[in-house]
Amino acid sequence: MVFFRSVSLLSRLRSRAAQQSNLSNSVRWLQMQSSSDLDLHSQLKELIPEQQERLKKIKTEHGNVKLGNITVDMVLGGMRGMTGLLWETSLLDPDEGIRFRGLSIPECQKLLPGAKPGGEPLPEGLLWLLLTGKVPSKEQVNALSKELCDRAAVPDYVYKAIDALPVSAHPMTQFASGVMALQVQSEFQKAYDKGIPKAKYWEPTYEDSLNLMARLPIVASYVYRRIYKDGKIIPLDDSLDYGGNFSHMLGFDSPQMQELMRLYVTIHSDHEGGNVSAHTGHLVASALSDPYLSFAAALNGLAGPLHGLANQEVLLWIKSVVEECGENITTEQLKDYVWKTLNSGKVVPGFGHGVLRKTDPRYTCQREFALKHLPNDPLFQLVSKLYEVVPPILTELGKVKNPWPNVDAHSGVLLNYYGLTEARYFTVLFGVSRSIGICSQLIWDRALGLPLERPKSVTMEWLENYCKKAASS
Repeated sequence: MVFFRSVSLLSRLRSRAAQQSNLSNSVRWLQMQSSSDLDLHSQLKELIPEQQERLKKIKTEHGNVKLGNITVDMVLGGMRGMTGLLWETSLLDPDEGIRFRGLSIPECQKLLPGAKPGGEPLPEGLLWLLLTGKVPSKEQVNALSKELCDRAAVPDYVYKAIDALPVSAHPMTQFASGVMALQVQSEFQKAYDKGIPKAKYWEPTYEDSLNLMARLPIVASYVYRRIYKDGKIIPLDDSLDYGGNFSHMLGFDSPQMQELMRLYVTIHSDHEGGNVSAHTGHLVASALSDPYLSFAAALNGLAGPLHGLANQEVLLWIKSVVEECGENITTEQLKDYVWKTLNSGKVVPGFGHGVLRKTDPRYTCQREFALKHLPNDPLFQLVSKLYEVVPPILTELGKVKNPWPNVDAHSGVLLNYYGLTEARYFTVLFGVSRSIGICSQLIWDRALGLPLERPKSVTMEWLENYCKKAASS
């Protein structure tokens, strides 16, 4: 068994005790993976030259092709609708939702191996898919799970760095501090200092990324147990998979909670490259900052109320509804409460999305999980009522392009049902999950030799002068 501090945590004072179907023709290089090669690194090594040539061909043959027009609204509106990033691991369609390497969430649930037949997909399987574009076999997923477990050794100074903060510090502050402390062991930094050739940048980036992903659940669960469970730490169980182990180390050993964690980590892993955390990670990494520095920056973006912190806000808002109106709230009472929220100048958290224009499929799969496992839970029933009540009100309001629920509208209620009730911690779960997508793309950033990101900025005066010239021409 692997323990948090290499061997055990007994030295810690202050209670640190111890399925297959045909795939879409649109997916060019997606294929079912044979079980002949269990090593993810060697799989990537074979794929990279082909994809390097593919990128080179696109640049040579299509470098001058225009992808659209940039408007003033785009410049002033957070660059929404502006195509400006290469992000290989996932693509978001406004109507269809996210696809991971061409696969929708229902397809991932069907094709990716689970801990048991018919179970939720294992996050390790999604990691393999994002990195290789191939659906792995159960044997390959098991091998990757073991590799991540073997990499999951967190140095003692990481815990000391976290312990230097007040216990009252926000969980994301403590989590990001732990990630920064992990950076001391960066293989990329060591290799770069020794003069590694650019063509090999991806290899130490791969090592850092897998080490980081392996250690994040340990650091995250340490933060949770430190804040909410008197510092009583639960060591990693090397017989469990990534999601099951995360649930276990948090203190939840229910098989259903472990299944929920597998689903949660999988669906929160990636959402193409334009969201704040993904873009931040890509931007910082484009300066050749190592995966630890890049992901810590991404976490700080994720901690914002308009991004990852929203899942915390949703559960708190739902509980405020119950406190004021009771669990047996009527549809009319709920409508009144929604209008009261909106008229006070606030938003209804969990509804709307910067890109999506339909119900988020990540919401839908969580709803299906709830219908299967907790159909009579009062908070789930309230979420279901909100699904009926909120979109028509937001449509009537006329100020939102997407009145439908997003992923945050449901996740907190599921976690709350299984006992993880501390809403302030929810964004840390999101952060662990998002590492899979960000780190996978980061490896490909280095493999493809993507350059330093440096868009052009302008002033309001420049915009005014440009628009005057455009109007007079």
